[in-house]
Amino acid sequence: MAVSSKYWVLPGPEGYLPPAAASRGVVLPEKGEALVEGKIVTEEEAMGKIAEKLLAAKNPVFFPGPLLLWDWKAGVAEKAKAVKELAEAVGAKIIPMPDYRPKYPMINPAVEINPNHPNLTIWHNKIDVCAFVGVHCHYANLALKIIRGGTDCYTIALCAEMGHEDAMITMRNVGLQEIKSLSGIVKKKMKERGV
Repeated sequence: MAVSSKYWVLPGPEGYLPPAAASRGVVLPEKGEALVEGKIVTEEEAMGKIAEKLLAAKNPVFFPGPLLLWDWKAGVAEKAKAVKELAEAVGAKIIPMPDYRPKYPMINPAVEINPNHPNLTIWHNKIDVCAFVGVHCHYANLALKIIRGGTDCYTIALCAEMGHEDAMITMRNVGLQEIKSLSGIVKKKMKERGV
């Protein structure tokens, strides 16, 4: 299969089996870099784009995962508080992903996201921009690909590890400082808009 160097990671629906962005030549960013729609940019540029997308969204939602929901190591509670403050600043809802077990036969998509069928939660809540934070990488990658394949939701992944090439925007090594910096950019943009 020929790999296109111009592959853009954009909102879908891209189809039942969207290609993995990595198979289309999208590579993960190095330290100090991020990805915006499959292109490597600086962290500052990505933070600006994230702030714009969250502030322009009609229904932004944060999806915190187990790495953020459970106070399992030092610093997690502080990061969770900073994420909650960021979500409140942009007027975003928070729908948790507390674990990764399939929720069959029923899930209440207004209360929880099912990582095996995240599209159902996106559709039910009419989410146009979502942000993953604290989700283990292997589940985030799967859920992001399903969302891109079946919805038009714009995805953001604030990853504590290497990032996610299947998100429209991803930052790597996101810790407390990066969340606070992002909040600062959001507040600055809101002030510029007179909000």
